Amino acid sequence: MTRRGTYATSRRPRPSAVARSRVTPLLFLLPAFAVYAAFALYPLGRAAQFSLFEWRGFGASTFVGLQNYVGLAGDAAFRAAIGNALVLIVFYAVIPLVVGLVLAAILRRGQVRGMGFFRTVIFLPQVIALVVVAVAWRQIYSPVGPLNQVLEAVGLGGLTRGWLGDPGTALASVGFIGTWVEMGLVMLLMLSGMSRIPAELFEAARLDGAGPVKEFFAITLPAVRGEITVALVLTIIAALKTFDLVYMTTSGGPGNSTTVPSYEVYFRAFDLREVGSASAVAIVLTLLIFAINVGVTRIGERES
Repeated sequence: MTRRGTYATSRRPRPSAVARSRVTPLLFLLPAFAVYAAFALYPLGRAAQFSLFEWRGFGASTFVGLQNYVGLAGDAAFRAAIGNALVLIVFYAVIPLVVGLVLAAILRRGQVRGMGFFRTVIFLPQVIALVVVAVAWRQIYSPVGPLNQVLEAVGLGGLTRGWLGDPGTALASVGFIGTWVEMGLVMLLMLSGMSRIPAELFEAARLDGAGPVKEFFAITLPAVRGEITVALVLTIIAALKTFDLVYMTTSGGPGNSTTVPSYEVYFRAFDLREVGSASAVAIVLTLLIFAINVGVTRIGERES
């Protein structure tokens, strides 16, 4: 083959003017953005609009500006809902992350047989509808339910109570359900990240005399920082927007001990007929979720 023939064969065709245009990538993104705008941005914009009015959901409305937001600052129920949501972050995100990391590391180090089946079992709570989960746990927490029966059987009858009806234990009881639900997701993410760690790193660490704890902090933990960030983002969102569990187990009670922002939106809009105030709560909750998760993502990227 001649030199000219070799050059002509290896030469790539020049991209067309359409392919080189900066508008072309935007055209490919346009259908997805249109769907996102129709089902996410437009409802959010309408909620922001409703939050500026006093409206009962039907009939005439009155423009009140930022009055609904100002009213939330002095609303004890709203402050309680935000406080409870922040407490639920501990149960939904922090505890599952710590326990999930440790258990995943133990399973990874022990090379448990039937790992595929085990992953399916631990992920099962994510598949079950939260309404079904709430009904099942409500029976467990019942004054005559299995939990109190076990306590009585082991001689701890003095600890029995109506767990969801006691203001001192209701929020923690709901939070523990969230821990049980999110644990499988976190463990699955951690196991996925740990499976990509080369076995040679662990072998080298063991040859250097590293024990399980040092091995975890020196190799495993740095390798799964990306998965930790993803797990925190998903679980924090789940904690802040939880509604099903609260509605089906306690309906925000007793008192305001388990009310959360999502339940406040429902209660104000459909029970109190204060659509403007409910929309203001929804917008504040959206901004709170956005701010917390942007912070978590930034920290995760910086650590990586």
